[in-house]
Amino acid sequence: MSLLLVAVVPNASRTEIVGWQGDALKIRLAAPPVDGKANKELIRCLAKNLDVRKSEIEIVSGHMNKRKRIKLPLTSDELFSRLKLS
Repeated sequence: MSLLLVAVVPNASRTEIVGWQGDALKIRLAAPPVDGKANKELIRCLAKNLDVRKSEIEIVSGHMNKRKRIKLPLTSDELFSRLKLS
């Protein structure tokens, strides 16, 4: 298990992992921060890019903030090797 700090930008034109912003992974989300839609899109994006099930990803803190702590079923090495950053 590892914890990942994420900085999200809701209401973006498309969902994409941008890269590192300080100690957080910056992710643009094509979903509004209303009724949990941005959080669902964040989990979908991480599951797809890290090749894990959505049910294995948990938002530990920051449910209503732009900075969130995410619990993942990966070691730190697995996390960094699976991130596809260009």
